[in-house]
Amino acid sequence: QVTLVESGGRLVQAGGSLRLSCTDSGRTSTTYPMGWFRQAPGKEREFVAAISSGGGITDYADSVKGRFTISRDNFVKMVYLQMNNLKSEDTAVYYCAARLMGSSDYDYWGQGTQVTVSS
Repeated sequence: QVTLVESGGRLVQAGGSLRLSCTDSGRTSTTYPMGWFRQAPGKEREFVAAISSGGGITDYADSVKGRFTISRDNFVKMVYLQMNNLKSEDTAVYYCAARLMGSSDYDYWGQGTQVTVSS
């Protein structure tokens, strides 16, 4: 069973940095491709970043390229999202998600963590 828990969201000023963390507190030792998504008030949930199960392949939304970095530490079952040069438009609830091998979509989601960027 996969149980994802995000942390690290808070209020930050524009231009600042935050690191979000996502832990899998489930019992499985299997590693999965992981992603970060976000949803701003009144908007659809959108893709932010993804990382392969081994960590060697990453992908980013154009809006965050060069500012955000996704990484993982499989030994401690953690996935991170380092966010630099934050902008007001980055304000959203951020979710991490896990994708089962062979799945075309994300299968497990965390409860989200709020990031608010003040201008």
